[in-house]
Amino acid sequence: MVSKEPNSGLARLLTEARWTHSQFARAVNRVGTETGIRLRYDESGVSHWLGGTVPREPVRACILEALSRRLSRPVTSTEAGLPVSRAVPPEAADMVVELIDLGRQDMDPSRRRVLGAGLFSVALTIPGWPDVIGRAEAVQSGRITRIGMSEVDMVVAMTERVSDLDDQFGGRHARPMAASFMVNTVASYLRADAPTPVRQAMLSAASDLLYLTGYMAVDEGLHGLAQRYYIKALELAGAAEDHLTYCTTLRGMSVQAVDLGHGAKAMQLADAAAAASPQAGPRMRAFLAGQQAHTAAQTGDRVSAMRFIREAEAAMDRAESRSAPFGSYDPSSLNYHISQVRYELGDVSGAVEAMQQSDKLRFGVYRRARVRHRATLAERQLELGHLEAACATWNQALDDYPMVQSGRADDRVRAMFGLLRPHLNNPTARDLYNRARGIAPPALVG
Repeated sequence: MVSKEPNSGLARLLTEARWTHSQFARAVNRVGTETGIRLRYDESGVSHWLGGTVPREPVRACILEALSRRLSRPVTSTEAGLPVSRAVPPEAADMVVELIDLGRQDMDPSRRRVLGAGLFSVALTIPGWPDVIGRAEAVQSGRITRIGMSEVDMVVAMTERVSDLDDQFGGRHARPMAASFMVNTVASYLRADAPTPVRQAMLSAASDLLYLTGYMAVDEGLHGLAQRYYIKALELAGAAEDHLTYCTTLRGMSVQAVDLGHGAKAMQLADAAAAASPQAGPRMRAFLAGQQAHTAAQTGDRVSAMRFIREAEAAMDRAESRSAPFGSYDPSSLNYHISQVRYELGDVSGAVEAMQQSDKLRFGVYRRARVRHRATLAERQLELGHLEAACATWNQALDDYPMVQSGRADDRVRAMFGLLRPHLNNPTARDLYNRARGIAPPALVG
């Protein structure tokens, strides 16, 4: 029997992280929870790893991510003394090949579980604007097919339709459709011959579709997959010299990070989005500053958070029409950010007030946002001790919930069941609980 070699690489990293075995195990378990992997490691499991036992592949990914977060830098399998994951694809030279590979995996239902295990990585390298501009050389034509602006218009229109479906019904079913369109139609357009203006416009349209598809992956809780879509969106935006989609994508990545509680990474991404768009008009400035305010508040920087919120409010006031949204950013979104800032800074009552104002101003087409944000409002009302008001708000969220296929909406309903259980002696809470049991999938009831 061959004796195991102690894992000296992992031991060095553990020393650098200044973690006890128990702290390391808890960090790995937390990362697992984010991806739907239920891990229950303790100090004995860490001792086995240090002694040379090789953990399962999904656990290895959680180990690397936990260490990367702690050390604020990428940690590789080799550095940690672990085998390289088979799930890591070789780097492709052609951007379109990479796009096709990503979309095909997302189209295949048998791959969903693998994709779901993808980790959100705080150590992911985000390409800067000078880096992505050079990727234009990777999009080479050479096919007989030739495209014009009519094909670009079709991609833009399809992206708008998918976005409307996402707003109204959630991204669970719309995202694979977007991935299929990307693989079967958009990829061939990116390879086709075209005049330079048409090629640039097609790259920009494809970038916007990739951003939307990444956003829908976030909605389903597939955070590692979302990051891959976002990176591709950045690269194509650079190839198209499209600052708008580049900045919008960085901001989307910041939203993903702050919602997962990674405030420092979210702040870095929000600042990068703002820096990459120095000529932003007032509505886009509000769009960017609102996110900067939320991330600053999560990191405890009250002064910066309030400064950014004031900047967002002033920019919205300067915008040509307060009722016309930038993308989906409008006065309702601004009030949502005000609510998030107040909540992060400990003002729960003020957060409830701003969220109520956001709900009043929200356009009716944003059904998925209405479910999520009303459920969040109810949670904060309950935090203030306002059980009856919280139940009324949750009932409003449930009115729309059956029409929404969204992982984030599911998360809020699951949380609702847990928060209601201690109050089931109250008739109003009990009636809500029983109503929700008849609507929600059994897996959410717990």
